[in-house]
Amino acid sequence: MNGFELILPFLRPIEPLILDADISEIMVNGHDQIFIERHGYLEPVPGLSLTEKSLMIAVKNIARRLGDDISEAKPILDSRLPDGSRVAAVIPPCSVNGVTLTIRKFNARHFTIDAFVRIGTLPQPLASELENQVIQHRNILISGGTGTGKTTLLNILAGFIPNDQRVVIIEDTSEIQIHKSDLVRFEARREQNGLPAVTIRDLLKATLRHRPDRIILGEIRGGEAFDLLQLLNTGHSGTLSTVHATSAQQGLSRFTSCFLQSGVELPYHATKSNIADSLNVIVQLERRPGQRSPKRTPCRPFARLRADS
Repeated sequence: MNGFELILPFLRPIEPLILDADISEIMVNGHDQIFIERHGYLEPVPGLSLTEKSLMIAVKNIARRLGDDISEAKPILDSRLPDGSRVAAVIPPCSVNGVTLTIRKFNARHFTIDAFVRIGTLPQPLASELENQVIQHRNILISGGTGTGKTTLLNILAGFIPNDQRVVIIEDTSEIQIHKSDLVRFEARREQNGLPAVTIRDLLKATLRHRPDRIILGEIRGGEAFDLLQLLNTGHSGTLSTVHATSAQQGLSRFTSCFLQSGVELPYHATKSNIADSLNVIVQLERRPGQRSPKRTPCRPFARLRADS
């Protein structure tokens, strides 16, 4: 079961889009505007629509089926299917043009570094260099915008970790798919059904008690940047993570902003320098129609950033 069986009964008009393996994302902007992403291209779907009432019922039923809720009191849904696909929705009055529904499919294909080289995403010299950086326990940050393939590349780089090392993966949503003999997976939990939240920061702190050789953090989004930096500064090398940014320099700035969300008061310039000293490599992914293109950036203090690809 891939998880779509949970939502298909409520979305029959767009079932062919959901089941189409070439479509990576479906976006419903109100009942009469539907867009898809196929092979990296965004395109409208003409002649296909749902009624506003049926769309609202569908979203509410999907939320219930996934153990969540969406209503006037809680107009935002952010949930996921068992296979990792994401289902997000916003309903009126917060969504002005009617119910907005976005389904982002989890890519179950396991890309290899050779496949990335073959399709032109990675030049061979850069692929070999990245493999070497992982083996040498370098701290690597993968930076990129939405849909650029950060998690896919993270999966590939994590595969280079030697099998005799203990790996701990920490994520908001379980997406990283690697096979190691000594692998521990931690997943954060939102506050729900009376249960308290378990945050990424909580899990990062707990990780230290489980003797990790390598720590993989799915994405840096907030104050966990401080805890990650503490780990990097206390000898936990070879860490891999991702951050949402449109350039390598912005990736470092984003890391700094997340660090400051921790509530720890340090001078901004000192924080930037500390981060730049702790990270060895930033891999910036750029999205182009139909392809993704990475660039390696060695970490230097912000004013001296340079890139070579």
